[in-house]
Amino acid sequence: MSIDLTQDYFTLFGLPRQFAIDESALEAAWHELQSQVHPDRYAHLPDVDKRLSMQWATRVNEGFRILKKPLERAQYLLELARVDTALETNTVMSPEFLMEQMEWREAVEEAREAGEVEELEQLHHRLRLHARDVRDGLARQLDEARDYTAAADTVRRLMFIDRLQHEIDEALLALEE
Repeated sequence: MSIDLTQDYFTLFGLPRQFAIDESALEAAWHELQSQVHPDRYAHLPDVDKRLSMQWATRVNEGFRILKKPLERAQYLLELARVDTALETNTVMSPEFLMEQMEWREAVEEAREAGEVEELEQLHHRLRLHARDVRDGLARQLDEARDYTAAADTVRRLMFIDRLQHEIDEALLALEE
């Protein structure tokens, strides 16, 4: 068994370095790699081999986690392209996007306060469709146009959308209790 711990996750899983990936190929590659590097296979070997197996297994699992989630995959692609997304420092968004976010948040808050589970579920559904459209645009920015500056902006937008989806999920859970 030999895994290069310095190769990027796309290479590790035998996938093209792009946002749009074949998730079933990722899953199959992950299972194959897991069967090769699982620490239980090396339990009878010296400690150095056990540690190396743990490093490999950790690398495989981390890569799978990152490539499986679209937002994390996009951030990783930008990192590979040496683009700083400035997630912590650049919170500047277009006024249109900020207004849209305020409207979404107000709608969620109103539905939550009124205990309208059906309305929250509809908002969740609409937001999921909106997130899909934004991810489609992100795929075009990353895979076709290679417009990493625009992609970094879209990643920040997706973070807002993900947070809002999480807030809706929490509101629904609170109303179910």
